[in-house]
Amino acid sequence: MRWWDLQRNSNHTTIVTIEKVIDETPTVRTLYFSDNVMSNVLPGQFAMVWIPGINELPMSVMISKESGKAAFTVRKHGLASTGLFNIKVGEQIGIRGPYGNAFDIKQGKLLLVGGGTGLVPMMRLLTHVKSTDDVTILIGAKSKDEVFFEDLANQLLQNNSHNVIVCTDDGSYGEKGFVTDVVEKLVNESHFDGVYTCGPEKMMYKTVQSAHSRGIFVQASLERMMKCGVGICGSCCVGEDLACKDGTIFDGNHLSKNKEFGHSHRNKAGILEDY
Repeated sequence: MRWWDLQRNSNHTTIVTIEKVIDETPTVRTLYFSDNVMSNVLPGQFAMVWIPGINELPMSVMISKESGKAAFTVRKHGLASTGLFNIKVGEQIGIRGPYGNAFDIKQGKLLLVGGGTGLVPMMRLLTHVKSTDDVTILIGAKSKDEVFFEDLANQLLQNNSHNVIVCTDDGSYGEKGFVTDVVEKLVNESHFDGVYTCGPEKMMYKTVQSAHSRGIFVQASLERMMKCGVGICGSCCVGEDLACKDGTIFDGNHLSKNKEFGHSHRNKAGILEDY
């Protein structure tokens, strides 16, 4: 890392140029760029990404096999995410951060549970596990067409005792059903030293419940509407917590006391809505 990277103000936007775009699925793309700061973020940290002329989004930072490079994996959904999805090689975006805390990575038998682009922090977490760890990762998707990062997970864990399990809602690939059903089965069959999850909140809620009720250490990376990323606007509040400043990583003990987690969230106007 260069000396000027160490002195960079995380709250100032840095302009980067997209160097490569990979289509993961028909609705998911990964956009690669050069940046020494983002390439070294901790598992669970995020960046605020500015799409010129559209909006700014909180994004987990995807790993890259190339030194000094990082990426964002985006699913086209709303206006801002579709705008980022449509960014082409040679075009520019703005980034600031990194923000947030990081996963507390235990050693031993680990279970990772990811759904959709919630797999991004799971991939970065895999780069920090010990070679002696026994790692199971569950990948949840609606259908075969929406499965991604399966091969990457196997590559990252090639030196570990590991198991990569894919679950699709419609049964078109891997195990049929919800990934949380497999979580319940696994935590019933054996003890894990750590469980980590990121993805749709209902999935995370059930995963946290399954692990925490059995006394297993568990952490979840929460996603909320986020406008500033630094704890000023309050749009990302989850009960008494601010996802951007207090999280986005919270453990099972904390989440078990949060009445909003898994039940409600705030829309763009700040109005509380049920899931």
